[in-house]
Amino acid sequence: MNTALIREQFPILHQEINGHPLVYLDNAATSQKPLAVIEAIKHYYEYDNSNVHRGVHTLGSRATDAYEGAREKVARFLNAKRSQEIIFTRGTTTALNLVASSYGRANCQAGDEIVITPMEHHSNLIPWQQVAKATGATLKYIPLQEDGSVDLADVENTITENTKIVAIAHVSNVLGVVNPVKEIAAIAHRKGAIIVVDGAQSVPHMKVDVQDIDADFYAFSGHKMCAPTGIGALYGKKTLLENMEPIEFGGEMIDDVGLYESTWKELPWKFEGGTPIIAGAVGLGAAIDFLESIGLDAIAQHESRLVNYALGRLREVDGLKIYGPAERHVGLVTFNLDDVHPHDVATVLDSKGVAVRAGHHCCQPLMRWLKASATARASFYLYNTEADVDALVSALIQTKEYFGDAT
Repeated sequence: MNTALIREQFPILHQEINGHPLVYLDNAATSQKPLAVIEAIKHYYEYDNSNVHRGVHTLGSRATDAYEGAREKVARFLNAKRSQEIIFTRGTTTALNLVASSYGRANCQAGDEIVITPMEHHSNLIPWQQVAKATGATLKYIPLQEDGSVDLADVENTITENTKIVAIAHVSNVLGVVNPVKEIAAIAHRKGAIIVVDGAQSVPHMKVDVQDIDADFYAFSGHKMCAPTGIGALYGKKTLLENMEPIEFGGEMIDDVGLYESTWKELPWKFEGGTPIIAGAVGLGAAIDFLESIGLDAIAQHESRLVNYALGRLREVDGLKIYGPAERHVGLVTFNLDDVHPHDVATVLDSKGVAVRAGHHCCQPLMRWLKASATARASFYLYNTEADVDALVSALIQTKEYFGDAT
């Protein structure tokens, strides 16, 4: 993988921030966009812009072909059986809320259980809290090991014959840990539950095969994988989606509308009310083409090497506490520096041109479990290099010196 050539495809990386070359290490929040994606969106608006599934004119046909072509690419990218199993959404949060609001509320009742973990992003926690409150179901948590990983024996003990839904992140956005979702899916299915996987931090960084995992639902966002903001997708097994009701009504999701009763289109359109996110889907399709031209395996290997290098270098910084397991990190490192607040750390790093995330990362229960109010996080992607890691470490040492001198 030629990182230098890849970086040439990202114009935003070639600038200075506060007098220093930009070192962008906030990819778990959102990734940067390559020229191929920027040009695809530009071309759509310059030549093909029209609504889809409506007009019989040429622009309408082009827009529809581009939109449905992007759906085919997503289906192939995830190895779904068919494109009808791909619902375009605004992102992971919308996709998870769709499953909770439609499937969850219709299939849970008092006495049932919904199983999640304390490491879940708020987007895969709050929707299930709401389902539990609305239906009387019980929300249960799989306990975490001391290093933040999940033990399958705990999974086996937590999921019971009363469990209806297991919802879990494939990769933690704080700990970088990879959860054994295939094994968890097998346990869930054996006990009669379905599994919902939050793929926000996995799809951009590794090959995902929803059939191999045997996921019932799998959600992800486009903007973390070089696509625009405001586009994502929900994969769902056809038999489950067919028996679910839409949660948004109007636009092209209808089949027949009467004064008092209406019917819906077939999959996937019954879940895509209103004018869909056409340009976003076109950009997502271009992002998939871009990532596949490099290879997800090559990207995963690059990030693995980089994060191992980063872990080694960061351990050289006195007073730096790293969270999460020593192994199975995927593309990110979360840390705190002595008793310096992570917001102050991120501010000083920014003054050196290094962009990291600081805060609770939309994981407040996990922060409490870690006994930290907040942390800093450096997250990597295919265009990052060892020089970026060196710049981070150098800036952290200067941060430590700055606050040491100030006290």
